[in-house]
Amino acid sequence: MWGPSHCCLILCLWACLDALPVAVDKTKVSPPVEELEPPKSEDTGLHYDRYLREVIDFLEKDPHFREKLHNTDMEDIKQGKLAKELDFVSHHVRTKLDELKRQEVNRLRTLIKVKQDMNGEKGTSVDHQALLKQFEHLNHMNPHTFEVEDLDRLIQSATNDLENFDKERHEEFKKYEMMKELERREHLKTLDEEARKKEEEHYEEMKKKHADHPKINHPGSQDQLKEVWQESDGLDPSEFEPKTFFNLHDTNGDGYFDEQELEALFTKELEKIYDPAREEDDMQEMEEDRLRMREHVMNEIDTNRDRLVSLNEFITATDRKEFQEPGGWETGNQTPLRTFQRVLGHMASAAAVLQLGLLRMRPLQRWLRARVPHRAWTAGSLRVRAVQHMERLKIQKTETPVQAKVPSAVEMLPGDTRPMSQGHQQDLPAHF
Repeated sequence: MWGPSHCCLILCLWACLDALPVAVDKTKVSPPVEELEPPKSEDTGLHYDRYLREVIDFLEKDPHFREKLHNTDMEDIKQGKLAKELDFVSHHVRTKLDELKRQEVNRLRTLIKVKQDMNGEKGTSVDHQALLKQFEHLNHMNPHTFEVEDLDRLIQSATNDLENFDKERHEEFKKYEMMKELERREHLKTLDEEARKKEEEHYEEMKKKHADHPKINHPGSQDQLKEVWQESDGLDPSEFEPKTFFNLHDTNGDGYFDEQELEALFTKELEKIYDPAREEDDMQEMEEDRLRMREHVMNEIDTNRDRLVSLNEFITATDRKEFQEPGGWETGNQTPLRTFQRVLGHMASAAAVLQLGLLRMRPLQRWLRARVPHRAWTAGSLRVRAVQHMERLKIQKTETPVQAKVPSAVEMLPGDTRPMSQGHQQDLPAHF
């Protein structure tokens, strides 16, 4: 079954799978076919989740590959060194992997055909690059056999996709919160003054009710874990013992806390804040807080960054001062709203700067207006007078010339036949 080294390969990539302790004698031959059933585990969220889990499960059944897996560190796995061991697994496992790949290729082909048909019905073009991306986790040029390249691609794709998974969840949540606030404000615009006042009062009341909850313990702190020890395990908090706590909550017995096991430790804290039966509580905000708690504990405890917490890492963390005297903890449901408000603030600031700039220009405008005839102030009026001047020249050509003093170019404005006064000539700025 799935052991610690297997976790280094896959659980460190997504930490969503349930692992079972390895208790197989490595000197024995491969287990019989009837035992080669994929384990039930949580969905990773990847579109090739089932294929990924089945491939790793069957590779784990091979004694040689399992031994190499247990002795290979994460960096070597990412660099593709483990994938080369595929050449040494048993014939039975290779045959099963070939079958899994053919099933995956057929699944993707069916999926892509459905998407193409849907695009055809809608009259939209097909994004071929997006379709090809569906095949990145395997070598689709060879749809029949599972080779070293397939395992290497699978590992690399899972690594890249799952490392970005949490980031994408945060971004989606920010968009969700900002759109929720925008819709609320747009709704207020449709109400009359009395209804809008009632709606605002109700909104403020819901915010106060949501904020009225028991103290939130810092995730991963001594107080937080002792509360789990008391409430969930039914034990005396004064007798809290880190190693016993770890063994109690290492539910799959593999010697590690994966991300799913860590998130389960925060349920008691989240229940203090969120209740699906209450109008003021948003369950999407609860999941965002659960994710933030898990990320925080991982950043504090997971020193080798394999997305797993070993017993040694956990014990070391409980000896730190931060474990016994943690700082405060703020729920994250207001962060996107603050972001939204900052955006509005930036817009208001930009408008204020523009307004200030216009105010500062007014003295210069007054100075120019005092020295340049009003009719020469705008480019539009200059163009109009230029046209009028050209029309007068045409008329003059058809009439008898009249002797008159022609003013110099310095004494005239474009499009104007009248000379400027001496006062205007002296006061006009050099760049005019």
